[in-house]
Amino acid sequence: MSLAKIWVFAEDSGDKLSTGTLELVTKARSLGDTVEVFYAGTNAAGAAAELGPFGVSKVYTVDAAGSLLGVPVASAMAAQIESGNTPDLIMFATSYDGRDVLGRLSVKLDRSVLTNNIDISVEGGQVKVDEAIFGGATLVTSTFTADAPHLVSFRPKSFTAEPGGAATAEVVAAAVGEAGKAKIVARHVEEREGPVLDEAALVVSGGRGLGDADKYSMIEDLAKLLNGAPGASRAIVDAGWVPYSYQVGQTGKVVKPDIYIAAGISGATQHMVGMKGSKTIIAINKEAVVVFDDPLLRRSAPSTIRSFDDPLLRRSAPSTIRSFDDPLLRTPAAGLPTGPGVPKIEDHSQKGRLSSPPSRCHRRRLRR
Repeated sequence: MSLAKIWVFAEDSGDKLSTGTLELVTKARSLGDTVEVFYAGTNAAGAAAELGPFGVSKVYTVDAAGSLLGVPVASAMAAQIESGNTPDLIMFATSYDGRDVLGRLSVKLDRSVLTNNIDISVEGGQVKVDEAIFGGATLVTSTFTADAPHLVSFRPKSFTAEPGGAATAEVVAAAVGEAGKAKIVARHVEEREGPVLDEAALVVSGGRGLGDADKYSMIEDLAKLLNGAPGASRAIVDAGWVPYSYQVGQTGKVVKPDIYIAAGISGATQHMVGMKGSKTIIAINKEAVVVFDDPLLRRSAPSTIRSFDDPLLRRSAPSTIRSFDDPLLRTPAAGLPTGPGVPKIEDHSQKGRLSSPPSRCHRRRLRR
């Protein structure tokens, strides 16, 4: 059962909509019959043209008059709801402006909010959201029981942005009942080269294992050669090696690249939260380089890690890893070499362990 109408707070990033906005409208399209957005940027026509292919049918434009977006956008949404135009669900990104609007709208509507979620579903007309807690170790599902509209926010990279819908969205001006008093007097954009960290297809991150701040230049050089973005663990950000904008993790950026290279990073839970959605994770340590989606490792039998001590390896591998000299891996099924000089071991990978020889009593039973 789908929802009748869903609103999304749309944010822009420079001259285009933010990736988070496109992720939210993609998910909203799968949950509701109608998807509409509220937009307070300066290029409503461009936003409508960009949002139409993602299934958005209407764009409500809000004139913020140069103020911070929290007050005017929340006021415009509340005015629409008070006039009878009530959605079932309103979705926000977990961004500075998103949280500002969400908090103010919650007060105006006297509605509870569920924040920092990573997924949402509709079951039997009820809206359920999932939130990862304890550094992603536990998933909590919460269900809205109060009247609509339900207010929710989502972490970046919770969904994949995919077009699929109408050609162009209708643009409608939304009345602003209350203007914001805090005015924006200047904007400072950080200078950078290459892709944006949280949108890059490849990220190279460095940690305290590099040894000292001067060696971080290797991370930046490698990222540049691979046309990726440099990142960092919280440890070296706190140490002043790199700016906070480089930080990947629970209190930094959430990235979901095709390839994530972690060099000298211990793999603390807080860092894992920010990059565990990466398609391929490569950990570079003092002793080895491991590619976690290597088919060779995926074919290895279930076991505990023997030769790699780094927590990042233990938590990131999609399958467990054995030492490369483990006889269990040297089987035809594992694709490793066999022959002279290599122990000939029967393949017990389906059981996940090497079977011990049958006991004397067991052998007697077999002969019978």
